[in-house]
Amino acid sequence: MKTLLAFLFSLVILQSCSQTKTDYLEDNRFDLTSSEFDFPQKDFNIIGFGAYHGSAKTEETEFTLIKSLTKGGTIKYYLPETDFSIGHYFNKYLKTGDTILLKDLVYNYGTRVPQEKSVEIYEKWKEIKKLNDELQEKNKLTVVGIDLLVTYKYTSKHLLENINFEQTQEKSLQEIVNMIQLDTTDFSPHYNSYSKKVLRAFVEDYEKNPAKFEKSIKNRFVFDHLIQNLKYTFKNFDNSSKREQIIYDNYLNLNSLYDFHKKPQFLRFGFFHLEKEREGNKVSFFTKLIENNIYKRKDIISVIGYLTKSRVLWDIVYDDNMNYKTYTTEGGYGIGDYDKEYFLGIENLKKTKISDITLFRLNKKNTPYNDGNPDLMEIVMIGEKSNGEEVKGKSTTDFLDYAILISNSKASVPIQEMK
Repeated sequence: MKTLLAFLFSLVILQSCSQTKTDYLEDNRFDLTSSEFDFPQKDFNIIGFGAYHGSAKTEETEFTLIKSLTKGGTIKYYLPETDFSIGHYFNKYLKTGDTILLKDLVYNYGTRVPQEKSVEIYEKWKEIKKLNDELQEKNKLTVVGIDLLVTYKYTSKHLLENINFEQTQEKSLQEIVNMIQLDTTDFSPHYNSYSKKVLRAFVEDYEKNPAKFEKSIKNRFVFDHLIQNLKYTFKNFDNSSKREQIIYDNYLNLNSLYDFHKKPQFLRFGFFHLEKEREGNKVSFFTKLIENNIYKRKDIISVIGYLTKSRVLWDIVYDDNMNYKTYTTEGGYGIGDYDKEYFLGIENLKKTKISDITLFRLNKKNTPYNDGNPDLMEIVMIGEKSNGEEVKGKSTTDFLDYAILISNSKASVPIQEMK
């Protein structure tokens, strides 16, 4: 009897190991366009979704994931690809419904990735508000920004919320007040803008003599976090490795405020940040969490979106006076499914999709996606160098847990087109 059981067990293992990838995908696919969609996993610390920027259905996909994960209060925090202060004001929008504020937030949020300065992002936030309004108080989402600083505009506003500037008449602080009241300043942190000079002067004044401001600070934790993130921008901060470290440091610092270990989060970032394994020497945010033992690998879920037969918002066109003029879209190069640039193994997703937004679970125990081949990670680029060497010999499931194939999507539309 024992021999028979051992034989049957071996046979099952052999069959599961020999299952083709298309067979596996057919057994582990979900239709995100269905009203009955329910995300398969509920037990995790953090889940991230990312895809190529500028596709309209990407925003629909993200909202569907959020809607599913809020049904039973699975996720408590929403971490979009933005900084702490813009996240703070998104929370204000969720409470007030102020669409004038929302439009300006989306415009500034899209400073980092102009393709996300879009009508679709604006409409997604309106849907998130409706969803949040319907949730029980204990299950409502809180928005948290962990990214490096996007613009000084909302950081300056946030700073003034956390210090009594009417009580403290220090010149360096009043310069910030004047700058916000005029609202005609270039708030860019990427070069020595006027706003950077004003904020640098304030931080230097504060650090030379903190006693002058001590009694006026309303929330010490928030104030210190803002000061630290301002200081990041006074150095050469705008490169990928430093940005990833800042995201990681911000996350750890904010954990003491939000208790992330006990309250799962949904993260929306570009997909490199969500990779659970190194690409060569490039270390993503999720990889940092794993390598530093912040979370176990199984407690981090990475969901990556792939496009086919779709278009993306490409260029925003301005006139000589930098007034918005028009925009362009792209449907070949730039979507990851083009004859000269495509993801290895994307054909298997295309063969097995069941709707225009199909989710595939790749991380089941019997998965063939742990075979040492970097399907859905290696970008094949005809005639150009790709990331093949960086991911060689690694499995798909080293990097991600789920793939979503998004088909027939229109390009996003710039928010400047919104009437």
